Amino acid sequence: MSDLAGTLFYDDNLAVLREHFDDEAVDLIYLDPPFNSNATYNLLYRDESGEASPSQVEVFNDTWRWGEDSERALREMLAPDSLSPPAGVLLNAMVSALGKNSMSAYLAMMSVRLAELRRVLKPHGSIYLHCDPTANAYLRMFMDAIFGVQNFRNEIVWSYRRWSLANFKGFQRMHDTILFYAKDAAQIDFHGDFEPVSESYEQRFRGGSNRKDPENPTRVQRLETPSKGMPRRDVWNDISVIAGSAKERTGFQTQKPLKLLNRIIEASSNEGDLVLDPFCGCGTAVVAAEQLRRRWVGIDIHHLAIGLVEDRLREIGTEASVIGAPRDMAGARDLAQRSRFQFETWAITRLDGFRPNSSQVGDRGVDGVMRFELPDSAASRGYRIGRAVGQVKSGRAGVSAVRDLIGAMSDADLAVLILMEPPGPRSTMREVAAAEGVVKVGDTEYPRVQVWSVEDFFQGRLPRLPWPYGREARRML
Repeated sequence: MSDLAGTLFYDDNLAVLREHFDDEAVDLIYLDPPFNSNATYNLLYRDESGEASPSQVEVFNDTWRWGEDSERALREMLAPDSLSPPAGVLLNAMVSALGKNSMSAYLAMMSVRLAELRRVLKPHGSIYLHCDPTANAYLRMFMDAIFGVQNFRNEIVWSYRRWSLANFKGFQRMHDTILFYAKDAAQIDFHGDFEPVSESYEQRFRGGSNRKDPENPTRVQRLETPSKGMPRRDVWNDISVIAGSAKERTGFQTQKPLKLLNRIIEASSNEGDLVLDPFCGCGTAVVAAEQLRRRWVGIDIHHLAIGLVEDRLREIGTEASVIGAPRDMAGARDLAQRSRFQFETWAITRLDGFRPNSSQVGDRGVDGVMRFELPDSAASRGYRIGRAVGQVKSGRAGVSAVRDLIGAMSDADLAVLILMEPPGPRSTMREVAAAEGVVKVGDTEYPRVQVWSVEDFFQGRLPRLPWPYGREARRML
């Protein structure tokens, strides 16, 4: 393994762990994986007013089905060279007991990854597995089997306030569980056992306090306050969920607070250590590690997540190295072949200010939208919010694609047709687009319809587009 610090991988984390990580390479692992919640998780956006928009993009569907990948995972865990024979026995028993269903498929997916994560963890390292009541009992068993019962450190309860659930016949669920294990309890590097005391507590107990000696009531004892603070408890109720209006919020429904990740990283790593998040999502662990002067690696299988983490890192002055995202035409073609929808997301977000369409089915040919200020003397502010739309074609496209986009513009002011390959020398696609005229924004004229290719992007040529409405319009919640 070469130094991968500062790298984001756009790929399946199992493949990345096996292809890029040597044994005992990582100091700290934090993972917030899917929970088998049978829910769909989306990215939410702000609209032009800065309020939450109904527009959203599905990031992942946390529903699992037993299939070929599950069978392969079971075979691997039961193989003679399995990284964790006890976990293989446990998985086989779970499949026998539960059947080949959603939960057993989820556990098969997690078991092979947890075994790889133990392999890459250094002897003094720690792992924190974030989960909820959906599967935490099962995951605890697999963590015991893979990391060893003796290496269990804590079941941390993150308790928070949240909105109530309508028509829920039961007690309100107001906590997550974080399973904390050592690679080797005898070597663990841990310094989060004490927390600073409050100023009022310090003033009250500074220099000691008095208490009667139970063995001699006439004698008074002096009780000293520990100089380094109070012991840290395993119930964390001082960290709230992220408010919808908070600047920190990105739009990921599963986003965790920076304060939570700061506490974990400070407790179980030192400056310069390598922190790994194999399900990095919107990248809170990566951002926290960067700000705390740790090295880091993030992995996610969704291109939109990797793009968001890149943006968050740029905001704090850091550029990530991305492996797996297209860096040339061959990479773009490979992405389109593996996932047309992922390619569409990647292509549309190459245009500053564009966000992917909320639906990838029945979108009337519109794959993305960007808003901009368009002068309008009739509007109270002197301008209205203009709308630019984009459409992506990953396969072959002819002049009819331009005409279809023009027909789909509806109330849009501008449009961009994004092609995998540029139009051929005999194509009239650009001429048909140019015939639609221009839109004047201030003193600048922009083509109403443009044809742009991925090849143009790699050669540094961008469509002529106005400045997006507000820089916050580009950011997710």
